[in-house]
Amino acid sequence: MRLRVPLASRLVHAALGALLLHLATPALPAASGGPLKILALGDSLTAGYGLPPNDGFTAQLGRALKGAGIDATIIDGGVSGDTVAGGLARLDWVLADDPNVVIIELGANDALRGLDPAATKASLDAILTRLQQRRCAILLAGMLAPPNLGADYAASFNAIFPDLAKQHGVKLYPFFLDGVAGDASLLQPDGLHPTAKGVAIIVRRIMPALRQTIDQAGTTN
Repeated sequence: MRLRVPLASRLVHAALGALLLHLATPALPAASGGPLKILALGDSLTAGYGLPPNDGFTAQLGRALKGAGIDATIIDGGVSGDTVAGGLARLDWVLADDPNVVIIELGANDALRGLDPAATKASLDAILTRLQQRRCAILLAGMLAPPNLGADYAASFNAIFPDLAKQHGVKLYPFFLDGVAGDASLLQPDGLHPTAKGVAIIVRRIMPALRQTIDQAGTTN
């Protein structure tokens, strides 16, 4: 004999099944259903110094994410000449848009000015602490000291980023200018800032780490 299940009962079971499926499916980090908000907190390397707006880091990163099928809004938090302490001082202001993910690209100006690595580390530690309090997923981009500052300074400065990434348990991209630094064909005449082609290389190389950070944002938020 074939049992007949009342329509109301079938609807309840269907609704429960849909709910369970929804709970089992990872949610996008943007709870509102809108695009993911990614803050790029940095200096002139983030701000796209010397480049047309469409060729800068945030613009090229936005296009790369779109090409990868990731719906994201990039918040350009780059200020030319900024140090890590400067980034800390304006952190609350740039967090007003409530980003899900934050890329930290700071430290180049600290090294160029030969600032005390201990002070740089303290400011970066404070930035990471505040971002984690806001439950942001973080990608920390490392920086290397210029060799002319000497081996001791380089050892102290270069260790800041891996040490803090380990301490805070955040994703580290070891060197923001990887594949570009030292290559005159990828740098502007000042020898410091990347050309549009150089930025494209930076974006391509950092994308895998950023995608891992975006995946983490689904569990952080």
